[in-house]
Amino acid sequence: MNSTVCEMLGIEFPLLAFSHCRDVVAAVSRAGGMGVFGAVRYSPAQLREELTWIDEHCGGKSYGVDLIVPNRFEGKGEEIEAERLLESLPGSHRDFMSTVLEDYGIDGSELEEEENGRLNFVRNLEESGAAEMLEVAFSFPIRLIANALGTPPPVMIDQAKVHGVPVAALVGTRAHAAIQIASGVDILVAAGGEAGGHCGDVSTMVLIPEVVSVAGETPVLAAGGIVTGRQMAAAMAMGAAGAWCGSVWLTTVEAEPSPAVKEKLLAASSSDTVRSRSRTGKPSRQLRSPWIDAWEANGPTPLPMPLQSLLVEPALLRIDKLAQSGHAGARDLATYWVGQGVGLMNQEMSAAAVVQEFKADFLLACERLAESLGEP
Repeated sequence: MNSTVCEMLGIEFPLLAFSHCRDVVAAVSRAGGMGVFGAVRYSPAQLREELTWIDEHCGGKSYGVDLIVPNRFEGKGEEIEAERLLESLPGSHRDFMSTVLEDYGIDGSELEEEENGRLNFVRNLEESGAAEMLEVAFSFPIRLIANALGTPPPVMIDQAKVHGVPVAALVGTRAHAAIQIASGVDILVAAGGEAGGHCGDVSTMVLIPEVVSVAGETPVLAAGGIVTGRQMAAAMAMGAAGAWCGSVWLTTVEAEPSPAVKEKLLAASSSDTVRSRSRTGKPSRQLRSPWIDAWEANGPTPLPMPLQSLLVEPALLRIDKLAQSGHAGARDLATYWVGQGVGLMNQEMSAAAVVQEFKADFLLACERLAESLGEP
């Protein structure tokens, strides 16, 4: 396609797939889009292992890496000690969490035995931890490095320039976009409030033209609730150079959510998601469940990032494990980050098939627009 993003990243179709699953990343890249691996919960050694696999399975096609290095979080600028942070978690929050679990028949004790990369997450928020991850990432032929929360740190910008790799950053407002451009990013990802995970509250339909209006020569990728080719075409009609999608891959054959969670995602409507601080301490959109409802209705004020993640991730991991074994209470509580586009995600298919469906739907949308102009 005649797209700035395609030329910049060396891809056929300007559809970027953010995923924590290496299989999805490689499959989308092979299909002509570009997979971007979400690496924030990995150690440098684990990241090297994952990128080695992706590099061996993407058929020589482009892929990228996404990190989270926020501008503000609890303890930023200090030497982070995991044990000190864990000790600082309030007993009232722990007690509330245990009560919710026990109400659904789940043992809420000894949660610390459940570990799913949350300590890696804390370390990687810091520039020093991110620098270690970047060293690994840039040792592979990645074609994009992205920062998912806030302005990329100087170490990311500087190393990307040395390696000739474009830098992308997510934005939720026009003001954020102007700041990111000034910092030197190469691609803006305008993520509307419909998006899964961390997002603002400005809708995608409003945000895209706002960001495009200040982007100048910097290409903009549209994100937030986009799960079809016709939505992608609409965003590009507003000036976007392509789309950045995360939620749509969650119900693919390859994706990381458990079968129990996939089942809930496939049955969900666009009204079954909610923005909540209950998982990371910052607003993030997730599939509504009694777990989130309990925090929103009766829970203590969520802790600032990264403390809330340190608190709840062991409980959520236990919920996932039990849900997979058929535990009824855990299946009720199970949740995952997902955007409002989940209401259009009604069929499990391969990641490659999703890319092909995007292409076909995109073309049909463009043909409808051409017909409305009276073009043959």
